[in-house]
Amino acid sequence: MSGPRAKTPGARARTLRIGLVGPVGCGKSTVAAWLGERGAAVVDADRLARTVLDPGEPALEAVFATFGDRLRLADGSLDRSALGAIVFADPEALGRLEAIVHPAVRPLIVAAIEGAEAHGAATLVLEAIRLVDGGYGPLMDEIWLVTCDGEAQRERLALRGIEGEDAARRIGAQAELVERAAAAATRVIDTSGSPADTRAAVDGALDAAREARHRRGAAPDG
Repeated sequence: MSGPRAKTPGARARTLRIGLVGPVGCGKSTVAAWLGERGAAVVDADRLARTVLDPGEPALEAVFATFGDRLRLADGSLDRSALGAIVFADPEALGRLEAIVHPAVRPLIVAAIEGAEAHGAATLVLEAIRLVDGGYGPLMDEIWLVTCDGEAQRERLALRGIEGEDAARRIGAQAELVERAAAAATRVIDTSGSPADTRAAVDGALDAAREARHRRGAAPDG
């Protein structure tokens, strides 16, 4: 992240940037939505990543070349379920996919961040499973890890139709990502409890982050 921006009289405080990371099934998107309701501009890296695999995108053709034309549906789009079955079962395949997608999606994420700030967002949330590994951590003021206990995670995945070995593969594929995110996290949001308790924790964390940002901005240089 670039150094502190010079202050001028009456200048708007720099946008508070929060990176949101967490494993599948623990409610990362729900937390992002709650932060959005509190006025944050939310950038969903997963949604942007899906757009670079739309028909006509160079990254999609690279996926077909790497994983086979059998993943091409009749309308030219990607069979995302079939691709998911491949990469969640094979870490090397997941790495090959990420090597295609990440360079394509990074400019979109950076542009979305810059666009939110240009529109005067006081708080920006970047929701990304590969927040740390993707190199976005240095762009953030804080990194929040959204987590939950294993039982809650499996129950929530089951509600989405992801069970048994499929759920275990998806959870296992993200284990190292979560471990590295935990080491970098500024705050941890545990969503294992009730929605009301979890939302109260999110509200408290946002208030604390804004206050911390205010104190840093008010502190003299040096």
